[in-house]
Amino acid sequence: MAVIGLALLNIVLVLLLAPLLEGITRKLKAIIQSRKGPPIIQPYLDLLKLLGKEDLSPGGGALFRLAPVACLGAILVAAALTPMGGKPALGGIAGDMIVWVYFISLAAVAVILGAFASRNPYAYVGASREMMMVLTVEPVAIVALLAAAVKAKTLLMGGMIDWQLTHGATISMAFAGVAFFLALQANVGKLPFDIPEAETEIMDGPFIEYSGPGLALFKTAFYARQLIFAFVLVSVFVPWPSVKVLPLSLIVTLAKVLIAYIVIGVIDAVNPRLRIDQSMGYFSRVVFVSLAALALAMIGV
Repeated sequence: MAVIGLALLNIVLVLLLAPLLEGITRKLKAIIQSRKGPPIIQPYLDLLKLLGKEDLSPGGGALFRLAPVACLGAILVAAALTPMGGKPALGGIAGDMIVWVYFISLAAVAVILGAFASRNPYAYVGASREMMMVLTVEPVAIVALLAAAVKAKTLLMGGMIDWQLTHGATISMAFAGVAFFLALQANVGKLPFDIPEAETEIMDGPFIEYSGPGLALFKTAFYARQLIFAFVLVSVFVPWPSVKVLPLSLIVTLAKVLIAYIVIGVIDAVNPRLRIDQSMGYFSRVVFVSLAALALAMIGV
């Protein structure tokens, strides 16, 4: 029961905090660009408005309707497997890093399938871009986590955190953390890597035909994905300082997550969107950083 309670706490924490941190990021972006910007609670208002609207369908069938549910469901399972102020709630009994990656990837697949089911040409372009981003960005994060797994000799994220706290910083983990951070902006769908949505080019791409509750579920999943990746970054690669009391540890971790969001917001505010070929070139170089981290981890550096 304690494990289930902690898993539910992770899920509730993600659902409640993710829109707030998105609102803080939007406000920071507006300040940097000398605008007033929306209120910090605007994401909550957007979601409530969408949930109260009619859910229109272009005739994409069951796959179109189920894609938002599958996307959010996969993200919430990943949240239960994510370390948040301590070891992952379900990480020791129901899944490890591989399972976490599986559900993160499943959410992206749900977006792609929903876009193709919508039968909209702009959605097709967005889905194609989403596939390209998944195939180039997620391997960077996976290899970085594999480097941590090699060092800790376990695929459990809790074991990776314990190893970091016990042995301190190493060269290979520093490289892995840098690689994960360099891929973070794309993994959370922020500029300059919001290529699949690209509102000014393909009018929100995969989500162009979605409205009402369906779009609300996708947006909630998008906000939650940002928070999950930020938690993994600060928990696995920067686990210091270590606090034994869970509430205090959670507060410290949230402070580090807020710093990560500030960095994400600044990068989002000052960079233009990259072309897809520029993005592929960037990540073809970043993947070498993650591979270097894995190689160094395998030789014990």
